Amino acid sequence: MHAAHGKYFFSLLLFGSNGIVASAILLSSQEIVLLRTLLGSLCLLVLCGVTRTRAAFWTHKKNLFFLILSGAALGGGWIFLYEAYQLIGVSLASLAYYCGPVIVMLLSPLLFQEALTRPKVLGFLAVLVGVVLVSGQAFQQGKSLFGLFCGAMSALLYAAMVISNKKAQAITGLENAAIQLLAAFFVTALFVGLRQGFALSIRPGDWGPILFLGLVNTALGCYCYFSSIGRLPVQTVAICGYLEPLSAVLMSVALLHESLLPIQLLGAVLILGGAIFGECFHPKRHNLAQ
Repeated sequence: MHAAHGKYFFSLLLFGSNGIVASAILLSSQEIVLLRTLLGSLCLLVLCGVTRTRAAFWTHKKNLFFLILSGAALGGGWIFLYEAYQLIGVSLASLAYYCGPVIVMLLSPLLFQEALTRPKVLGFLAVLVGVVLVSGQAFQQGKSLFGLFCGAMSALLYAAMVISNKKAQAITGLENAAIQLLAAFFVTALFVGLRQGFALSIRPGDWGPILFLGLVNTALGCYCYFSSIGRLPVQTVAICGYLEPLSAVLMSVALLHESLLPIQLLGAVLILGGAIFGECFHPKRHNLAQ
C-alpha cells in the first residue's frame, strides 16, 4: 500500500507539470494529445515486450471492456483539458479538471460500497473550499465561457475514467496503462482525423517538450498512476488527486507567471491540508495505538 501511495503521488506531480510542458508546444490541443498518447502507448508496449509482461486481458473480457472505456474517457478528457489550458490558463483548467473527484466521491458509496468517513468528508470539504478560493478570482476576470465548458467536460470524463478503471482490477501494472493509453490514442486519432486529418506541422523546437510529455509525463506517469489507483480506495484517489492541481497552480505561478492572490494561496493550503487530513487521519487506529 505504501508503494502504491508513493507511485500515485509521483504521478500526480508529473501530471501537474503537463500544462507547463504543453505551453512550450505550438500545436492545437488535440494534436498535442494525439502525439502524447501515441508516444506514451508505444513506450509502454515496448516495455511490456521487454519485461515479458503476461497478458491478462484474454481471460478477463469484462475487465478489458471497462479498461477500454476508461482509456476512451482519458483521451476525451485530455482533449478538453488541453483546450482549457489554452483558453483559461493552466491553473484554472487544472482545478476545473479536478472537480472530477467530487463526482467520484459522491458515487463511491453507491458504486464501490465505500463508506464516507468523517475525516474524508471534512478533508473533502476543506479541499472544495480551497478550490473555490483558488479559482474564484479567475471566474471574476471573465475567462472564456467555452474554456470553462471544456474544463467542466474534462472533469466529467475524469470521473468516468477513474470509475471505469476501478472496475477493471484484474488487469494491472504495465498492461493496464498500455491498454488505457492505446484506447486514448485511438479515440484521439479518430477525433483528429475527422476534424482535420493527420497532416501535422511540427517545429524542430517542439520535439523536445513533445518527447518529454509523451515519454516521461505520459508513459512513466500513466504507469505509476494506473498501477497504483487499483490498489487504493477510490476516495483516497479522489481526495489526494487534488495534489495535482495544487502542484499545477504553484508551477504555473512560478514558471508561467500566472497570478495567485493571497486568498488563492489560502485556498492552496486548504487543498493540501484537506487531502492530507482526509487520507492520514484515522481516529480508530489512533485510539487502538493508545
